[in-house]
Amino acid sequence: MKIDTIAAIATAVANSGIGKIRISGEDAITILGKIYQPKNNKKNIVEAKSHTIHYGFIVDQDIVIDEVLVLIMKAPNSYTKEDIVEIDCHGGILVVKKILEVIIKNGARLAEPGEFTKRAFLNGRIDLSQAEAVIDLINAKNDYARQSSVNQLKGAVSQKIEKIRKEIIHEVAFIESALDDPEHIQIDGYGENLLIKIENLISELELLLKSSKSGKIIKEGIKTVIIGKPNAGKSSLLNVLLGEERAIVTDIAGTTRDSLEESINLNGVNLNLVDTAGIRDTDDLVEQIGVNKAKNHLLNSDLIIYVVDATTNLDQNDYKIIDMIQDKKVIILLNKSDLNMLITEDKLKKVVDKTIITISTKENEGIDLLESEIKDMFYKGNISFNDQIYITNVRHEAAIKDAYNSLLLVKNSILDLMPEDFYSIDLMNAYESLGNVIGESLGEDLVNEIFSEFCMGK
Repeated sequence: MKIDTIAAIATAVANSGIGKIRISGEDAITILGKIYQPKNNKKNIVEAKSHTIHYGFIVDQDIVIDEVLVLIMKAPNSYTKEDIVEIDCHGGILVVKKILEVIIKNGARLAEPGEFTKRAFLNGRIDLSQAEAVIDLINAKNDYARQSSVNQLKGAVSQKIEKIRKEIIHEVAFIESALDDPEHIQIDGYGENLLIKIENLISELELLLKSSKSGKIIKEGIKTVIIGKPNAGKSSLLNVLLGEERAIVTDIAGTTRDSLEESINLNGVNLNLVDTAGIRDTDDLVEQIGVNKAKNHLLNSDLIIYVVDATTNLDQNDYKIIDMIQDKKVIILLNKSDLNMLITEDKLKKVVDKTIITISTKENEGIDLLESEIKDMFYKGNISFNDQIYITNVRHEAAIKDAYNSLLLVKNSILDLMPEDFYSIDLMNAYESLGNVIGESLGEDLVNEIFSEFCMGK
Protein backbone atom coordinates (compact mmCIF):
# COMPACT_ATOMS: atom_id res chain seq x y z
CA MET A 1 0.00 0.00 0.00
CA LYS A 2 1.31 3.41 -0.96
CA ILE A 3 1.78 5.76 2.01
CA ASP A 4 1.28 9.51 1.65
CA THR A 5 4.31 11.75 1.40
CA ILE A 6 4.03 14.43 4.06
CA ALA A 7 5.50 17.91 4.42
CA ALA A 8 5.57 20.61 7.07
CA ILE A 9 7.47 23.65 8.27
CA ALA A 10 9.90 22.38 10.91
CA THR A 11 10.98 25.72 12.35
CA ALA A 12 8.93 28.35 14.17
CA VAL A 13 6.69 30.33 11.84
CA ALA A 14 8.23 33.74 12.45
CA ASN A 15 10.70 35.98 10.65
CA SER A 16 14.16 34.55 11.27
CA GLY A 17 17.49 33.94 9.58
CA ILE A 18 16.66 30.42 8.41
CA GLY A 19 13.48 28.43 7.82
CA LYS A 20 13.31 24.66 7.38
CA ILE A 21 10.72 22.62 5.51
CA ARG A 22 10.72 18.85 5.91
CA ILE A 23 9.35 16.25 3.45
CA SER A 24 9.07 12.52 4.24
CA GLY A 25 7.81 9.59 2.16
CA GLU A 26 8.61 7.55 -0.90
CA ASP A 27 7.86 10.49 -3.21
CA ALA A 28 9.91 13.03 -1.25
CA ILE A 29 12.87 13.07 -3.63
CA THR A 30 10.63 12.92 -6.72
CA ILE A 31 8.74 15.99 -5.52
CA LEU A 32 12.04 17.76 -4.87
CA GLY A 33 13.07 17.00 -8.46
CA LYS A 34 10.02 18.92 -9.72
CA ILE A 35 10.74 22.10 -7.76
CA TYR A 36 14.53 22.21 -7.36
CA GLN A 37 16.94 23.89 -9.75
CA PRO A 38 20.70 23.42 -9.14
CA LYS A 39 22.95 26.49 -8.98
CA ASN A 40 25.78 25.27 -11.19
CA ASN A 41 25.88 21.63 -12.33
CA LYS A 42 22.99 20.07 -14.18
CA LYS A 43 23.02 16.73 -12.34
CA ASN A 44 19.53 15.42 -11.61
CA ILE A 45 18.81 15.84 -7.88
CA VAL A 46 16.79 12.60 -7.92
CA GLU A 47 20.04 10.69 -8.52
CA ALA A 48 21.90 12.39 -5.65
CA LYS A 49 23.51 10.23 -2.96
CA SER A 50 22.05 9.96 0.52
CA HIS A 51 23.20 12.36 3.22
CA THR A 52 24.38 15.02 0.82
CA ILE A 53 23.69 18.77 0.73
CA HIS A 54 22.95 20.67 -2.46
CA TYR A 55 22.88 24.38 -3.27
CA GLY A 56 20.32 25.83 -5.66
CA PHE A 57 16.84 27.33 -5.99
CA ILE A 58 13.24 26.33 -5.32
CA VAL A 59 11.15 27.22 -8.35
CA ASP A 60 7.47 27.22 -9.22
CA GLN A 61 6.88 27.01 -12.98
CA ASP A 62 10.34 28.53 -13.64
CA ILE A 63 9.73 31.37 -11.16
CA VAL A 64 12.43 31.39 -8.47
CA ILE A 65 10.95 31.33 -4.94
CA ASP A 66 14.18 31.33 -2.92
CA GLU A 67 17.83 30.38 -2.82
CA VAL A 68 18.19 27.23 -0.70
CA LEU A 69 20.30 24.41 0.66
CA VAL A 70 18.74 20.95 0.27
CA LEU A 71 19.60 17.96 2.46
CA ILE A 72 18.77 14.46 1.18
CA MET A 73 18.51 11.44 3.50
CA LYS A 74 17.40 8.20 1.90
CA ALA A 75 15.59 5.32 3.60
CA PRO A 76 16.21 3.59 5.89
CA ASN A 77 18.91 5.87 7.31
CA SER A 78 16.69 8.79 8.27
CA TYR A 79 14.57 10.03 11.18
CA THR A 80 11.40 8.35 9.83
CA LYS A 81 13.20 5.47 8.04
CA GLU A 82 11.64 6.91 4.87
CA ASP A 83 13.20 9.14 2.22
CA ILE A 84 13.51 12.61 3.77
CA VAL A 85 14.24 15.97 2.19
CA GLU A 86 14.95 19.05 4.28
CA ILE A 87 14.99 22.44 2.61
CA ASP A 88 16.86 25.28 4.34
CA CYS A 89 15.62 28.61 3.04
CA HIS A 90 15.53 32.21 4.22
CA GLY A 91 13.33 32.49 7.27
CA GLY A 92 10.72 34.98 6.18
CA ILE A 93 7.17 33.82 6.90
CA LEU A 94 6.04 34.45 3.32
CA VAL A 95 8.99 32.58 1.81
CA VAL A 96 8.64 29.51 4.03
CA LYS A 97 4.90 29.24 3.48
CA LYS A 98 5.27 29.71 -0.28
CA ILE A 99 7.78 26.83 -0.52
CA LEU A 100 5.45 24.60 1.50
CA GLU A 101 2.59 25.47 -0.87
CA VAL A 102 4.72 24.50 -3.86
CA ILE A 103 5.65 21.17 -2.25
CA ILE A 104 2.01 20.33 -1.53
CA LYS A 105 0.99 21.37 -5.05
CA ASN A 106 3.48 18.84 -6.40
CA GLY A 107 2.19 15.80 -4.54
CA ALA A 108 2.75 15.98 -0.79
CA ARG A 109 0.14 16.58 1.87
CA LEU A 110 0.42 18.69 5.00
CA ALA A 111 1.71 16.61 7.92
CA GLU A 112 -0.35 16.27 11.07
CA PRO A 113 1.18 17.33 14.41
CA GLY A 114 3.89 14.86 15.39
CA GLU A 115 3.48 12.79 12.24
CA PHE A 116 7.20 12.62 11.44
CA THR A 117 7.93 11.20 14.91
CA LYS A 118 4.87 8.97 14.66
CA ARG A 119 6.30 7.47 11.46
CA ALA A 120 9.64 6.97 13.22
CA PHE A 121 7.74 5.01 15.88
CA LEU A 122 5.55 3.01 13.46
CA ASN A 123 8.57 2.18 11.31
CA GLY A 124 10.47 0.83 14.33
CA ARG A 125 13.21 3.43 14.56
CA ILE A 126 12.22 4.44 18.10
CA ASP A 127 9.75 3.09 20.65
CA LEU A 128 6.93 5.10 22.17
CA SER A 129 8.81 6.16 25.30
CA GLN A 130 11.57 7.59 23.10
CA ALA A 131 8.99 9.34 20.92
CA GLU A 132 7.42 10.94 23.99
CA ALA A 133 10.90 12.03 25.12
CA VAL A 134 11.14 14.07 21.90
CA ILE A 135 8.21 16.31 22.86
CA ASP A 136 9.45 16.45 26.46
CA LEU A 137 12.82 17.65 25.18
CA ILE A 138 11.17 20.34 23.08
CA ASN A 139 9.09 21.46 26.09
CA ALA A 140 11.90 21.20 28.67
CA LYS A 141 11.91 24.16 31.06
CA ASN A 142 15.26 23.55 32.75
CA ASP A 143 18.54 21.66 32.33
CA TYR A 144 17.39 18.78 34.54
CA ALA A 145 14.31 18.21 32.38
CA ARG A 146 16.39 18.53 29.22
CA GLN A 147 18.98 15.99 30.39
CA SER A 148 16.31 13.57 31.60
CA SER A 149 14.57 13.77 28.20
CA VAL A 150 17.87 13.21 26.38
CA ASN A 151 18.52 10.08 28.46
CA GLN A 152 15.04 8.76 27.68
CA LEU A 153 15.54 9.56 24.01
CA LYS A 154 18.75 7.51 24.12
CA GLY A 155 16.72 4.60 25.48
CA ALA A 156 17.34 4.68 29.25
CA VAL A 157 13.72 3.88 30.11
CA SER A 158 13.26 1.51 27.16
CA GLN A 159 16.29 -0.58 28.07
CA LYS A 160 15.19 -0.92 31.68
CA ILE A 161 11.65 -1.91 30.69
CA GLU A 162 12.89 -4.36 28.05
CA LYS A 163 15.20 -6.01 30.59
CA ILE A 164 12.34 -6.59 33.05
CA ARG A 165 9.98 -7.79 30.30
CA LYS A 166 12.59 -10.27 29.08
CA GLU A 167 12.90 -11.77 32.56
CA ILE A 168 9.12 -12.01 32.89
CA ILE A 169 8.52 -13.65 29.51
CA HIS A 170 11.31 -16.15 30.23
CA GLU A 171 9.38 -17.36 33.27
CA VAL A 172 6.09 -17.47 31.33
CA ALA A 173 7.74 -19.59 28.63
CA PHE A 174 9.15 -21.99 31.22
CA ILE A 175 5.78 -22.43 32.95
CA GLU A 176 3.93 -23.00 29.66
CA SER A 177 6.56 -25.50 28.50
CA ALA A 178 6.42 -27.37 31.80
CA LEU A 179 2.64 -27.58 31.70
CA ASP A 180 2.70 -28.82 28.09
CA ASP A 181 5.46 -31.36 28.66
CA PRO A 182 5.46 -32.39 32.35
CA GLU A 183 7.35 -35.63 31.59
CA HIS A 184 10.51 -33.84 30.49
CA ILE A 185 10.37 -30.50 32.33
CA GLN A 186 10.23 -30.72 36.12
CA ILE A 187 8.42 -27.93 37.95
CA ASP A 188 8.82 -29.23 41.50
CA GLY A 189 10.19 -26.49 43.77
CA TYR A 190 9.88 -23.95 40.99
CA GLY A 191 7.70 -21.62 43.09
CA GLU A 192 10.50 -21.01 45.60
CA ASN A 193 12.96 -20.00 42.89
CA LEU A 194 10.35 -17.88 41.12
CA LEU A 195 9.53 -16.06 44.37
CA ILE A 196 13.10 -14.78 44.63
CA LYS A 197 13.02 -13.52 41.04
CA ILE A 198 9.60 -11.89 41.48
CA GLU A 199 10.69 -10.08 44.62
CA ASN A 200 13.71 -8.70 42.75
CA LEU A 201 11.49 -7.50 39.90
CA ILE A 202 9.05 -5.92 42.36
CA SER A 203 11.98 -4.04 43.93
CA GLU A 204 13.08 -2.76 40.51
CA LEU A 205 9.59 -1.50 39.72
CA GLU A 206 9.35 0.11 43.16
CA LEU A 207 12.48 2.13 42.40
CA LEU A 208 10.99 3.31 39.12
CA LEU A 209 7.73 4.29 40.83
CA LYS A 210 9.60 6.17 43.56
CA SER A 211 11.48 8.11 40.89
CA SER A 212 8.20 9.36 39.41
CA LYS A 213 7.78 12.05 42.08
CA SER A 214 11.24 13.42 41.34
CA GLY A 215 10.48 12.99 37.65
CA LYS A 216 7.32 15.08 37.97
CA ILE A 217 9.30 17.84 39.69
CA ILE A 218 12.04 17.69 37.05
CA LYS A 219 9.53 17.93 34.23
CA GLU A 220 6.83 20.22 35.61
CA GLY A 221 8.63 22.15 38.35
CA ILE A 222 8.20 22.43 42.10
CA LYS A 223 4.79 23.68 43.21
CA THR A 224 5.95 26.21 45.81
CA VAL A 225 3.37 27.87 48.04
CA ILE A 226 4.30 31.03 49.94
CA ILE A 227 2.30 31.27 53.18
CA GLY A 228 2.31 33.34 56.34
CA LYS A 229 0.30 35.89 58.26
CA PRO A 230 -0.72 39.16 56.61
CA ASN A 231 2.13 41.67 56.19
CA ALA A 232 4.87 39.08 56.80
CA GLY A 233 6.46 39.88 53.42
CA LYS A 234 5.09 37.12 51.20
CA SER A 235 4.35 39.36 48.21
CA SER A 236 7.67 41.15 48.66
CA LEU A 237 9.40 37.76 48.50
CA LEU A 238 7.55 36.91 45.28
CA ASN A 239 8.65 40.20 43.73
CA VAL A 240 12.28 39.63 44.76
CA LEU A 241 12.32 36.12 43.30
CA LEU A 242 10.70 37.30 40.06
CA GLY A 243 12.90 40.37 39.80
CA GLU A 244 9.88 42.60 39.15
CA GLU A 245 6.98 44.24 40.96
CA ARG A 246 4.42 41.56 40.17
CA ALA A 247 2.48 41.54 43.45
CA ILE A 248 1.01 44.62 45.14
CA VAL A 249 2.86 45.44 48.36
CA THR A 250 1.48 47.84 51.00
CA ASP A 251 1.66 48.29 54.77
CA ILE A 252 -2.03 47.39 55.00
CA ALA A 253 -2.55 43.87 56.36
CA GLY A 254 -4.62 41.67 54.05
CA THR A 255 -3.67 43.40 50.76
CA THR A 256 -3.31 40.02 49.04
CA ARG A 257 -6.76 38.43 49.00
CA ASP A 258 -6.38 35.94 46.16
CA SER A 259 -3.64 33.59 45.00
CA LEU A 260 -1.11 34.82 42.45
CA GLU A 261 0.80 32.22 40.41
CA GLU A 262 4.11 32.69 38.57
CA SER A 263 6.91 30.42 37.30
CA ILE A 264 10.62 31.12 37.68
CA ASN A 265 13.89 29.27 37.12
CA LEU A 266 16.29 29.35 40.07
CA ASN A 267 19.71 28.07 39.02
CA GLY A 268 18.14 25.37 36.84
CA VAL A 269 15.34 24.55 39.28
CA ASN A 270 11.80 25.40 38.14
CA LEU A 271 9.51 26.84 40.79
CA ASN A 272 5.80 27.25 40.20
CA LEU A 273 5.24 29.94 42.81
CA VAL A 274 1.89 30.62 44.46
CA ASP A 275 1.61 33.78 46.57
CA THR A 276 -1.35 33.38 48.90
CA ALA A 277 -3.52 35.52 51.12
CA GLY A 278 -2.29 35.99 54.68
CA ILE A 279 -3.56 33.23 56.95
CA ARG A 280 -5.38 34.58 59.99
CA ASP A 281 -8.78 34.49 61.69
CA THR A 282 -11.00 37.12 60.07
CA ASP A 283 -14.65 38.12 59.84
CA ASP A 284 -14.16 39.58 56.35
CA LEU A 285 -15.98 37.20 53.95
CA VAL A 286 -13.74 37.98 50.93
CA GLU A 287 -10.58 37.57 53.01
CA GLN A 288 -11.92 34.26 54.38
CA ILE A 289 -12.19 32.94 50.81
CA GLY A 290 -8.55 33.92 50.21
CA VAL A 291 -7.45 32.24 53.44
CA ASN A 292 -9.26 29.01 52.50
CA LYS A 293 -7.58 29.06 49.08
CA ALA A 294 -4.21 29.47 50.78
CA LYS A 295 -4.88 26.41 52.94
CA ASN A 296 -5.89 24.33 49.89
CA HIS A 297 -2.71 25.33 48.05
CA LEU A 298 -0.73 24.38 51.15
CA LEU A 299 -2.18 20.85 51.14
CA ASN A 300 -1.30 20.29 47.45
CA SER A 301 2.20 21.77 47.48
CA ASP A 302 5.60 20.19 46.84
CA LEU A 303 7.29 22.88 48.94
CA ILE A 304 6.04 25.45 51.43
CA ILE A 305 7.87 28.69 52.09
CA TYR A 306 6.57 29.98 55.41
CA VAL A 307 7.37 33.67 55.81
CA VAL A 308 7.50 34.88 59.42
CA ASP A 309 7.61 38.55 60.43
CA ALA A 310 10.63 38.65 62.77
CA THR A 311 9.55 42.02 64.23
CA THR A 312 6.42 40.62 65.92
CA ASN A 313 6.01 37.75 68.36
CA LEU A 314 4.31 34.54 67.33
CA ASP A 315 0.55 34.42 67.92
CA GLN A 316 -2.26 31.89 67.55
CA ASN A 317 -2.30 32.32 63.75
CA ASP A 318 1.38 31.30 63.60
CA TYR A 319 0.80 28.24 65.77
CA LYS A 320 -2.10 27.16 63.53
CA ILE A 321 0.16 27.48 60.47
CA ILE A 322 2.91 25.51 62.23
CA ASP A 323 0.42 22.70 62.95
CA MET A 324 -0.56 22.57 59.26
CA ILE A 325 3.02 22.28 57.97
CA GLN A 326 4.40 19.62 60.31
CA ASP A 327 4.38 16.82 57.70
CA LYS A 328 5.30 18.93 54.67
CA LYS A 329 8.56 20.00 53.03
CA VAL A 330 9.02 23.47 54.46
CA ILE A 331 11.55 26.28 54.49
CA ILE A 332 10.85 28.99 57.08
CA LEU A 333 12.01 32.50 56.23
CA LEU A 334 12.54 34.82 59.17
CA ASN A 335 11.91 38.09 57.35
CA LYS A 336 12.75 41.75 58.11
CA SER A 337 16.25 41.15 59.46
CA ASP A 338 16.99 44.80 58.62
CA LEU A 339 14.68 45.87 61.49
CA ASN A 340 14.57 45.17 65.23
CA MET A 341 14.02 41.42 65.43
CA LEU A 342 11.90 40.04 68.28
CA ILE A 343 12.17 36.46 66.97
CA THR A 344 15.50 34.73 66.30
CA GLU A 345 16.27 31.42 64.65
CA ASP A 346 17.06 29.86 68.04
CA LYS A 347 13.69 30.93 69.46
CA LEU A 348 11.81 29.64 66.44
CA LYS A 349 13.61 26.27 66.48
CA LYS A 350 12.16 25.62 69.93
CA VAL A 351 8.69 25.75 68.37
CA VAL A 352 9.17 24.08 64.97
CA ASP A 353 11.75 21.63 63.61
CA LYS A 354 12.23 22.94 60.07
CA THR A 355 14.96 24.65 58.06
CA ILE A 356 15.06 28.34 59.03
CA ILE A 357 16.76 31.10 57.04
CA THR A 358 16.98 34.73 58.13
CA ILE A 359 16.31 37.14 55.26
CA SER A 360 15.37 40.69 54.38
CA THR A 361 13.22 41.05 51.28
CA LYS A 362 13.70 44.82 51.48
CA GLU A 363 17.52 44.58 51.38
CA ASN A 364 17.54 41.38 49.26
CA GLU A 365 19.58 39.55 51.90
CA GLY A 366 19.51 35.77 52.40
CA ILE A 367 17.77 35.02 49.08
CA ASP A 368 20.87 33.19 47.80
CA LEU A 369 20.68 30.88 50.84
CA LEU A 370 17.03 30.16 50.01
CA GLU A 371 17.92 29.25 46.42
CA SER A 372 20.68 26.87 47.57
CA GLU A 373 18.42 25.24 50.14
CA ILE A 374 15.68 24.58 47.56
CA LYS A 375 18.16 23.00 45.19
CA ASP A 376 19.70 20.83 47.91
CA MET A 377 16.31 19.83 49.31
CA PHE A 378 15.00 18.42 46.04
CA TYR A 379 18.10 17.46 44.09
CA LYS A 380 20.68 16.84 46.83
CA GLY A 381 23.17 18.88 44.89
CA ASN A 382 23.81 18.09 41.24
CA ILE A 383 21.85 15.15 39.87
CA SER A 384 23.80 12.56 37.93
CA PHE A 385 21.58 11.30 35.13
CA ASN A 386 24.09 8.69 34.04
CA ASP A 387 23.08 6.07 36.59
CA GLN A 388 19.51 6.92 37.57
CA ILE A 389 16.31 6.71 35.55
CA TYR A 390 13.50 9.15 36.26
CA ILE A 391 9.93 8.36 35.25
CA THR A 392 8.58 11.73 34.08
CA ASN A 393 5.52 10.56 32.15
CA VAL A 394 2.18 9.95 33.91
CA ARG A 395 1.22 7.28 31.38
CA HIS A 396 4.47 5.41 32.04
CA GLU A 397 3.90 5.62 35.79
CA ALA A 398 0.39 4.15 35.47
CA ALA A 399 1.63 1.26 33.29
CA ILE A 400 4.48 0.46 35.68
CA LYS A 401 2.05 0.57 38.61
CA ASP A 402 -0.21 -1.95 36.84
CA ALA A 403 2.78 -4.24 36.25
CA TYR A 404 3.83 -3.85 39.88
CA ASN A 405 0.36 -4.89 41.10
CA SER A 406 0.34 -7.90 38.77
CA LEU A 407 3.69 -9.09 40.16
CA LEU A 408 2.32 -8.70 43.69
CA LEU A 409 -0.48 -11.08 42.67
CA VAL A 410 2.13 -13.55 41.40
CA LYS A 411 3.93 -13.32 44.74
CA ASN A 412 0.70 -13.94 46.64
CA SER A 413 -0.16 -16.92 44.41
CA ILE A 414 3.24 -18.47 45.15
CA LEU A 415 2.87 -17.93 48.90
CA ASP A 416 -0.66 -19.39 48.76
CA LEU A 417 0.68 -22.46 46.91
CA MET A 418 -1.60 -21.86 43.93
CA PRO A 419 -1.16 -23.88 40.69
CA GLU A 420 1.55 -22.66 38.31
CA ASP A 421 -0.91 -21.61 35.61
CA PHE A 422 -2.10 -18.87 37.98
CA TYR A 423 1.44 -17.47 37.91
CA SER A 424 1.54 -17.20 34.14
CA ILE A 425 -1.73 -15.24 33.89
CA ASP A 426 -0.49 -12.43 36.15
CA LEU A 427 3.01 -12.58 34.69
CA MET A 428 1.54 -11.97 31.24
CA ASN A 429 -0.50 -9.05 32.58
CA ALA A 430 2.70 -7.52 33.97
CA TYR A 431 4.48 -8.15 30.65
CA GLU A 432 1.71 -6.45 28.65
CA SER A 433 1.45 -3.50 31.06
CA LEU A 434 5.16 -2.79 30.66
CA GLY A 435 4.66 -3.13 26.90
CA ASN A 436 2.40 -0.08 27.12
CA VAL A 437 5.39 2.02 28.16
CA ILE A 438 7.25 1.33 24.93
CA GLY A 439 4.12 1.18 22.77
CA GLU A 440 3.81 -2.53 22.04
CA SER A 441 0.30 -2.97 23.39
CA LEU A 442 -1.44 0.35 22.73
CA GLY A 443 -4.50 0.91 20.60
CA GLU A 444 -4.42 3.19 17.59
CA ASP A 445 -6.62 5.83 19.22
CA LEU A 446 -4.26 6.30 22.16
CA VAL A 447 -1.22 6.44 19.88
CA ASN A 448 -2.95 9.13 17.80
CA GLU A 449 -3.81 11.07 20.96
CA ILE A 450 -0.20 10.99 22.16
CA PHE A 451 1.19 12.31 18.88
CA SER A 452 -1.52 14.98 18.57
CA GLU A 453 0.24 16.80 21.43
CA PHE A 454 3.35 17.30 19.29
CA CYS A 455 4.13 20.52 17.44
CA MET A 456 3.82 20.76 13.67
CA GLY A 457 6.87 19.62 11.70
CA LYS A 458 8.04 17.15 14.35
